[in-house]
Amino acid sequence: MDDLYIVMPAYNEEANIESVVTAWYPVLEGKGEGSRLVVADSGSVDSTHSILLALKEKYPKIEVLPDTLKQHGPKLIAMYKYAIASGADYIFQTDSDGQTNPDEFAAFWDMRNQYDAILGNRVVRGDGKSRKFVEKFLCFLLRLHFGVKVKDSNAPFRLMKSSLVNKYVGRFKEDYNLPNVMLTTFFAYYNEKYTLREITFKPRQGGKNSINIKKIIKIGWAALADFRAFKKEMKADKKK
Repeated sequence: MDDLYIVMPAYNEEANIESVVTAWYPVLEGKGEGSRLVVADSGSVDSTHSILLALKEKYPKIEVLPDTLKQHGPKLIAMYKYAIASGADYIFQTDSDGQTNPDEFAAFWDMRNQYDAILGNRVVRGDGKSRKFVEKFLCFLLRLHFGVKVKDSNAPFRLMKSSLVNKYVGRFKEDYNLPNVMLTTFFAYYNEKYTLREITFKPRQGGKNSINIKKIIKIGWAALADFRAFKKEMKADKKK
């Protein structure tokens, strides 16, 4: 059986973490014995970490990574590398805020032999018009810089072969903020075998989002320089 690593970053998610982990843990049933649910919790100042440790007593396939960098993107990079090093066959990434639906995972899993990556497409978003606008603008920038046309570049609902992630994750500095965006871009640019599938996306189920529009704009502005650097590397690849 294929080993599946479900990975999710967490930061001050005491209002959500128990319900989210409890909802996603059953997804490991019927998967390889080495399958795990991995949560990166670094920097939380609430009770997120103590809740996770208590859950680990109840659910033995939970692993908690406490020593990654604080930000969302670096946590993803650390967990992707951890899953690869641990021998995962597939990596599934979602977030710990309760916005995604575990019931929609089975359809992605059933498609795993047809594609190397199946990415969520948030057609209807419960997190507000401003976030939807940011995603649309981001997709515009990706088309402008890389010539790729994607509908949703950053959805936290993605099933990927570990071998595919391993092809690209080494291109990121450990503190890079937008790894999912660039993974989607790499998949499109290099014509990897991937597809998008529509998912539901609920409002945050509790707590406060640590990333506001001001921070998103700041991250996006910084990303432009990164995009130029990535584009230079990618153009060089095309010439080989």
